[in-house]
Amino acid sequence: MTTATREPIAVSPEIDEQPSWGALFVVLTGVFITVLDFFIVNVGIPSMQADLHAGPAAVQFIVAGFGVAIASCLITGGRLGDIYGRRKLFGIGTALFTVASAACGFAPTAGTLIAARVLQGAAAALLTPQVLAILGTVYTGHRRAKAFSAYGLVLGLAAVFGQLIGGVLITADVAGTGWRSIFLINIPFGVLTLVLLRRLVPESRVEGQSRLDLIGTVLVTAGLTAIVLPLVEGRQQGWPAWTWLCLAAALPLLAGFAAYQHRLGSRAGSPLIDLSLFGERVFSVGLMTVLAYFLEMSSFFLVLALYLQQGRSLSALDSGIVFGIIGAGFFIASAVVPRIAPRLGRQIIAVGALVQAIGYGVVAEVVSRIGVGGNVGELAPGLLIAGLGIGLIAAPLPSIVLAGVAPRHAAAASGVLSTAQQGGGAIGVALIGIVFYNALGTGVTGSAVGHAFAVSLVVMVGLSVAVAALVQFMPRSRPSA
Repeated sequence: MTTATREPIAVSPEIDEQPSWGALFVVLTGVFITVLDFFIVNVGIPSMQADLHAGPAAVQFIVAGFGVAIASCLITGGRLGDIYGRRKLFGIGTALFTVASAACGFAPTAGTLIAARVLQGAAAALLTPQVLAILGTVYTGHRRAKAFSAYGLVLGLAAVFGQLIGGVLITADVAGTGWRSIFLINIPFGVLTLVLLRRLVPESRVEGQSRLDLIGTVLVTAGLTAIVLPLVEGRQQGWPAWTWLCLAAALPLLAGFAAYQHRLGSRAGSPLIDLSLFGERVFSVGLMTVLAYFLEMSSFFLVLALYLQQGRSLSALDSGIVFGIIGAGFFIASAVVPRIAPRLGRQIIAVGALVQAIGYGVVAEVVSRIGVGGNVGELAPGLLIAGLGIGLIAAPLPSIVLAGVAPRHAAAASGVLSTAQQGGGAIGVALIGIVFYNALGTGVTGSAVGHAFAVSLVVMVGLSVAVAALVQFMPRSRPSA
C-alpha cells in the first residue's frame, strides 16, 4: 500500500509534530456551511418564490445552480490547491462563498439569486477539496484518522440537521429577514473562518507543481456539467433535445479527459489527476461506494421533505423537527462508532448501509399503510433506524477511502472524493426526483405524494444494499491512517 512518507511534498515549517486541533476546527467550519447550503435551500423555496415572483424555471436553477457549479469544478479546485497552496485556495474559496452568501441574502430578483447561487457553488468547489488535503498534511497517525472521522461527522450533521436549522431560521424571522436568513447566517461563520485561518492552519502545496492542466480542466468541467445539468433540469423541462445531446457528449468528453491525463502523465507532465490514484483498490472501490451512498442519502432528505411539506402540509419548522428524529439516530450511532469501527474495519460501512435499508423499508411500509392521514409519529422508528445507519457510515467512510492516498495526491484525491459526494448528491436528487414525480403523476394530492414517497424509498433500499455489496470489493486489510 502507498505510504505517506515516500512522496515529495513541500510543507510550511509551521506544522508541528503535535499540531493543535485548531486547524481542524477552522476548516470544518468552512465545510459545514457549504454542505449546509446544499440542503438548507429547499426549506426556503416557497418563500423565495413568493417574495421574488420566481417562476418554476427560476426556482429550479436556484436549487440546481449550486449543485452543478460545485460538482463541475471540484477536481479543478483540488488541483489549484496543489499548485498555489491549500490554505490560500481555502481562504479564497471561503471569502468568495461569504460574499456570494451576502449576495444571495440581499438578492432583489430571482436572476440575481441564481447568479449568486452559482458563485456560491464555484466558491465551495475551491475550498471543499482543500479540507481533506489540509487534514491529511497537518495530522498523522491516529490524529489523522480522528480528523477524517470528524470531517465525515460534520458532513452528516450538516445534511441531517439542514432542514431543522432552516426551519428554525425562517420561523424566527430575525429582523424580518425571513428566507434570506438561511444565506445571511453564513456571513459571520465565513468571517470567523477567515480571521482564524492564517493563525491556525499551516500552508502546504505539492513540490514542483507550477502549471494548471488547462485542457484537462476544460474537458473534465465540460464532461461533468454534461452529466449533472441535464439530469437536474431534464425532467422539469420535459427532456428537450439539448438534455440528450449533453448526456451523449458526456462519455466522449470524460473518455478524452482520461486519455489526455494518461498521455500527460506518461510524458512527465502535470495532469489534473494522476491516474495512478485509481490503482489503489481501496480508493477506486471506495469512490464508487461514496457515489452510491450519496445517491441515496441526499435524495432521501429531498423526498422526505416533499412528503412532509406537500403530502402532510407540515410547516418548515415542524418538518425540521421530524428530521430531528434522524438526527437522534445519527448521534447515537456516532457515539458508538469509535468503539466498534476498529473491530469491524470496512464492514462498518456495510453494516450502516444495511441498517439504512431497514430504516427506509420500515418508513416505506408505514407510509404505504397510513398514507398522509395517520399520526406522523408512526414514522419515528423507521427514521430513527435510518439515522443510525447514516451515523455508522458518515464518520468512517472518508478515512477508509483516503487512508492509502499519498500526501502529494491529497488535494487531487480530495477533489475526486468531493466530486463523488457532491455529484452523487446532485445526480441522486435528479434520479430519485424522476422516480418520485413519475409515481406522483399529474394529481398532486396528499395520497399521491405518499405513494410517490413510498416508491422512492424502495429504490433507495436497493441503493443501500448496493453500498453494502460494493464494500465487499475493498481490500480485507484495515488501512492504516
